[in-house]
Amino acid sequence: MTYGDRKDPRVRFETAMDSVMIAVDGTWRRDCAIADISQTGAKLILKTSMAGLNLREFFLVLTPNGTAYRRCELVRVEGDTIGVRFIVLRKGAKRVPNQRASV
Repeated sequence: MTYGDRKDPRVRFETAMDSVMIAVDGTWRRDCAIADISQTGAKLILKTSMAGLNLREFFLVLTPNGTAYRRCELVRVEGDTIGVRFIVLRKGAKRVPNQRASV
């Protein structure tokens, strides 16, 4: 999937929306901002360095109280901006890791 080849329209925020990224295993947490979002993914602006962290899969918290969140996988890195795809697990389905993302 190339950057301009999206299936779902994106909602671009005039001012990026503050959010939090949390490791799937809970070992790290980082502040970020959502620049734009769609049903299938988002563009995030990193507020701190992500060096040394496993960004292959993580949770993106969408609400301040944590009730809305999405499991994400890294798609691309461009400086302090990253593109993520939301992971949708269907009941009984096994997830096969995407080998394209690398950091």
